[in-house]
Amino acid sequence: MPKFDLVIFDCDGVLLDSEIIACRADAEAYTCLGYEITTEEISRRFAGMPDEAVDAALAAELGAPLPAHFRTEIKKSVIEKYRSDLQPINGAKSLLSSLKTAYCIASSASPAKLALGLIETEMFELVYPNIFSTKLVDKGKPHPDIFLYAAKKMGALPSRCIVIEDSVAGVTAAKSAGMTCIGFTGGSHCVEGHSHRLIEVGADTVVDHLGAIKLLVE
Repeated sequence: MPKFDLVIFDCDGVLLDSEIIACRADAEAYTCLGYEITTEEISRRFAGMPDEAVDAALAAELGAPLPAHFRTEIKKSVIEKYRSDLQPINGAKSLLSSLKTAYCIASSASPAKLALGLIETEMFELVYPNIFSTKLVDKGKPHPDIFLYAAKKMGALPSRCIVIEDSVAGVTAAKSAGMTCIGFTGGSHCVEGHSHRLIEVGADTVVDHLGAIKLLVE
């Protein structure tokens, strides 16, 4: 009997080295508004969470409504960087190509952003059509909705799923869904102490390279 029936990958920071791009864009945009925040703090506090949650939290701290089209401008910046700078996480393509266990993506990113990132890194065909965005559910990470949705769509019981996540919000969501979770710290955005934070919120183990994943899931 296989160890698991389904491997669920987060996308940004697990398959795509994209969290650093998004976090840097957020930090630069908020700093321009007069709210000085670093890329590292954005990553630590908000990695894995929907944009709406980031904006709600930081607008409250800023004490003022965000300008019209604020998030739209950030998204434009991120798209430009995706097209010029985005890289897959080392080993992502070979891992997806070699897995015998069923797998899918469950991500906080929008469907359009997911498609763009996966196309730019030549991984779209390796995962399509099993790509699920939190836009499909009521609540994003750290709530479990997207993982439960993905498991149902893929015909797997939560107890037979293993999630690969790089964020505190994602690990929290996976464990709330009743799934095994591997924390991943191989992305460029991960800073010292990140492994400890993932363990604190329930990651069953933590790895810093995708080459270790296959042995753990199959």
